Amino acid sequence: MSRIGKKPVEVPQGVTASVDGQTVTAKGPKGELKFVVNDSVLVKMEDGAIKVDPRDQSKGARSKWGMSRTMVVNILSGVKGGFEKKLEINGVGYRAAMQGKNLQLALGYSHDVVYEVPEGITVAVPKPTEIVISGIDKQKVGQVAAEIRKYRGPEPYKGKGIKYANETIFRKEGKKK
Repeated sequence: MSRIGKKPVEVPQGVTASVDGQTVTAKGPKGELKFVVNDSVLVKMEDGAIKVDPRDQSKGARSKWGMSRTMVVNILSGVKGGFEKKLEINGVGYRAAMQGKNLQLALGYSHDVVYEVPEGITVAVPKPTEIVISGIDKQKVGQVAAEIRKYRGPEPYKGKGIKYANETIFRKEGKKK
């Protein structure tokens, strides 16, 4: 039994949620999101909360049960407060800047990397070594952060590259004479 899936999802104050068949729709101060729940999971609205249950006790239905509830929680909290990821850039000459709607990254390559920011995502550069990615869709925010980090991931010897703000890089000692 899923310990996460058993709990009903409370709809936060200021957010309106509706269930239409397998589609869960949430509207809040930040915007509107929809999520289509898998057919092996049953979703219904009860007493101002959204209840997610498996249709049967098959392995497939039970494995999608907890994930479906988590997705509903993510769309409700996304339209209420949004999500944010912070990236840090370490390295001599490595920097970021906004160029219109595109993110321009100087990462030690012969040319600057220009990243087109997708629709629904906001990228801010408060310092040349810091990037803040925000939006209402948790999956999109994480995907954009991962794509930017992929251009120059952190290396273990000097720690140069792009890393998440809360990430710790295991450092290696290097060669000894």
